[in-house]
Amino acid sequence: MSTRVGVGNHRYEVVEGWGKLPEDWRFVDVAGVAVNSEDNVIILNRGTHPIVVLDRAGNLLGAFGDGEIRGAHGVCVGPDDAIFCADSGDHTVKKYGPDGKLLMVLGIRDQPSDTGYDRSLDWPQREVKRAAGPFHCPTNVAVSQTGEIFVSDGYGNARVHKFAPDGTLLRSWGNPGHGPGEFWIPHGIAVDRESIVYVADRENSRVQRFSPGGEYLGEWSWVYRPTDLFIDQAGNVFVAEFGYRAGPVPGQLEPPGEVKPRGRVSIRALDGSVLAAWGEGPDDCAPGFFFAPHAVTTDSRGDLYVGEVVYSAGQRGRLVSPECHALQKFAHVL
Repeated sequence: MSTRVGVGNHRYEVVEGWGKLPEDWRFVDVAGVAVNSEDNVIILNRGTHPIVVLDRAGNLLGAFGDGEIRGAHGVCVGPDDAIFCADSGDHTVKKYGPDGKLLMVLGIRDQPSDTGYDRSLDWPQREVKRAAGPFHCPTNVAVSQTGEIFVSDGYGNARVHKFAPDGTLLRSWGNPGHGPGEFWIPHGIAVDRESIVYVADRENSRVQRFSPGGEYLGEWSWVYRPTDLFIDQAGNVFVAEFGYRAGPVPGQLEPPGEVKPRGRVSIRALDGSVLAAWGEGPDDCAPGFFFAPHAVTTDSRGDLYVGEVVYSAGQRGRLVSPECHALQKFAHVL
């Protein structure tokens, strides 16, 4: 019997076993997922082949980025099908053509900006002491309909950076903290059709909204540690939410009460109201459930793809099996 999730117009069926890889390939962690104009699925992962491309049926079309991406963390596809990858390992954002050719690198490889962050330290000593320019462990990237590039920067910084299509830095905003326009791990980013910028402010458990120029417009509070955002053509906002079991951070904000929400995916209207949500359950590795949702996107037919970082967030197999699903496809039920 197939697993169904969601409600109303947002109902899905789990496509079990989706995604066919050669026998010796593994995704390990799926940090980012995006879909191009042909509904091919671009999977940014922490295996040997960091960028894997599958068709809608899950057949392998190709792979690239070997040896170029050190810290796979977030991916998006631009209006021209260019692929943008946030590399938290070497502090850059890389732009690839649809054919896998490297076209542009934002940031300087292995030269993090000076924020006082030291990822060699344990939490909470590795705090961001001050905001700075691009980049220090960038986490994700979004591209507007006009080609402007927005980057959440990220683990070692507390800023959003906006670039022109040619890579020229236009402006940056944000500081470490908990107030409006401040961030505690800006982890995911999306831009709607009106160029409003949505930022998944993970450890503040909220989504903040900004004008294209960085003016604070409001926020959605007590999202469960959001990691990624995707906005479809109808204006539905898909949010991957880490919950409070995977990848805990000492001192993190938590909701009141004894029950700590686990990982889930929520679908929201542009005002933040919840249209559907699922994923919390007794077995994080069962079909349709999640342990560490880190990436979310949909295709033109409304099918949903969710990537998880089960290996790293599960502390290398101690919390959940390393064999737990790193990628799930949910077919939209009409």
